[in-house]
Amino acid sequence: MKRHAFASVLAAVCVLLLSASAFAQTKSGAQAPAMKAAPVTATPAPATPAKFTTMVKGKADIQVIQAAPKKVGDDMVTVLKIKNMSPAAISLLKVDEFWYDKKMQLVSGDQQAYRKPFNAGEVIEITMKSPVKPDLYKNQFKFSHANGEVNAKAVKKFD
Repeated sequence: MKRHAFASVLAAVCVLLLSASAFAQTKSGAQAPAMKAAPVTATPAPATPAKFTTMVKGKADIQVIQAAPKKVGDDMVTVLKIKNMSPAAISLLKVDEFWYDKKMQLVSGDQQAYRKPFNAGEVIEITMKSPVKPDLYKNQFKFSHANGEVNAKAVKKFD
């Protein structure tokens, strides 16, 4: 009986000693390096309130500059520069590219979306990557946004 009581007391003492050394922050002879205090700065300015932008409802107007399509690896890459000509921001602009063969049958295509608000007067660049298929002849684009249609005008230079 005395052996059981002695064994449990010995186990409790071992646990206390091991846990104390495990939770110790520094070694007994080591000292933590001194750190300089950070300089006191002025209180930060209050955050500016969020500004909401108005979005285009219905038809939006954009101008598009299309670079010549180039074959890169197994993809046909087309870069579009787009300028928002509407008086308000465009929400979730989506571009669909369709590639046709000489018989005007749909062969390949891609879809890209610009997820940020596309502000008035802003210019963005969208890269379309369509898989290369035999007999690619002509490509066509369709633009849309979350609140309606898009009137796209192809230009050589932005206004």
